[in-house]
Amino acid sequence: MINPTLPSFRYRLEQQPPHTSCGGLVRGASVRQFPVSQGIAGASMCLQPGCLRELHWHTTAAELGYVVSGSCRTTVLSPDGAATDTFGPGDIWYFPRGWGHAIQGTGPSECHFILMFDNGAFAEDHTLSISDWLSHTSPAVVSQNLGLGMEWAAKLPKGETYFAEGAVPHASFARATPWAKPTHLTTHRYPLGARQPRRVPGGAQWTATADEFPISTTMSVSVLEIEPGAMRELHWHPHADEWQYYLEGAAEMAVYWGIGHAVAEQFVAGDIGYVPMGAGHYIRNTGSGILRLLIGFNNGHYHSHDLSAWVASNPPDLLAANLSLPRTVAEALPKETLFIARSPDAR
Repeated sequence: MINPTLPSFRYRLEQQPPHTSCGGLVRGASVRQFPVSQGIAGASMCLQPGCLRELHWHTTAAELGYVVSGSCRTTVLSPDGAATDTFGPGDIWYFPRGWGHAIQGTGPSECHFILMFDNGAFAEDHTLSISDWLSHTSPAVVSQNLGLGMEWAAKLPKGETYFAEGAVPHASFARATPWAKPTHLTTHRYPLGARQPRRVPGGAQWTATADEFPISTTMSVSVLEIEPGAMRELHWHPHADEWQYYLEGAAEMAVYWGIGHAVAEQFVAGDIGYVPMGAGHYIRNTGSGILRLLIGFNNGHYHSHDLSAWVASNPPDLLAANLSLPRTVAEALPKETLFIARSPDAR
């Protein structure tokens, strides 16, 4: 039974007014904009060729990025040194909390990527930027630290730059050249889209966890494709919240929260959804084409309890009694995990 008194588990992210500057665009959603999203915050960002999301770090959250389209390069400063990587569609990155990094569009077209943070309260006031820092430090100190003449130190930005307009990185810069083999793995980069997915009747799932991408200790990620009429079956995640970004198609997603509390909502591309840890839910393709969505979890390891697997683990007489079914009907219930349930017409 749908309970209209529950909060919304949907937020129209791409319909919100963006912050724009110097060829960059960003829309964000923390718990302030999306109150149910207690454990994960997110953002949609676009960079034109050469545009730079300036050098910065996050004090309260790790960052996982997924490239939807275009290409970009990142730089990151870790305790082990600095690294530069390039990313294309389907690639992901992970930067632990407190590690300095920057992102730049490399062209030839706009780069669009989705960011997820393992703290629902994360917001831009938890981001520390190089321009803001230096603008609040005396020119004499900056001059001494960076070896700049006082005249140049005085010309540095007078506040936070956030987005900066720059030149497109030259292709001859080896570390800014796309890897020849998509299977190449670096510390901060994982080619999720180039991996073989889990394929089942009705859809497919690409997943990266700390097992495949060791640096991603606090987050795991999936891309899920569901055929028309099919659904990601009723399930729950026992130790992670789920944050969804709808990449393509239309869907119905419902969240069950116990004691008769459930809500079903309709989603389209550009929406985000959220499921609290342990809450039952499903995702059903309601459109005529493929449903494709990005899903993030605030745990480095992925676990799911699927209804079909739960049913299959119990004897038929118990199921018959519990569900008020004839024994013969209970014996016909699933004997293994479905993961994706196809429509009756497709079976």
